[in-house]
Amino acid sequence: MVRSLDGLVFAPVADQAPGQVGTRTRFTYHEEDGAVWAEYAGGDVVRGHLVGTRAGDRLDFRYVQLRTDGSTACGHCVSSAVALPDGRVRLTETWRWESRPGGGTSVVEQVTDCAAAH
Repeated sequence: MVRSLDGLVFAPVADQAPGQVGTRTRFTYHEEDGAVWAEYAGGDVVRGHLVGTRAGDRLDFRYVQLRTDGSTACGHCVSSAVALPDGRVRLTETWRWESRPGGGTSVVEQVTDCAAAH
């Protein structure tokens, strides 16, 4: 099982469609007793929050965000966590909007202090 996500910072490996998270978005995760939550911002997202659960290497959460155009959106995501060879963590996500049509898959990876500064 992948170590605790508490305090880890993640970034998408590729940009999504406009109005969604992108490579400039940073997610700061917290984890305690099977609960996970995160704050995120950057790119087209002014502020976002996610909250859910973790069972083994599977995360199941809901998210809500405020975008730079003033609109809000929410959805559901299921992610699987894997350890990368260099010790960082990757989350492979399958998500679906609940506030509008659409969904997809994305990948976020843990960023190091050096990478987070750029």
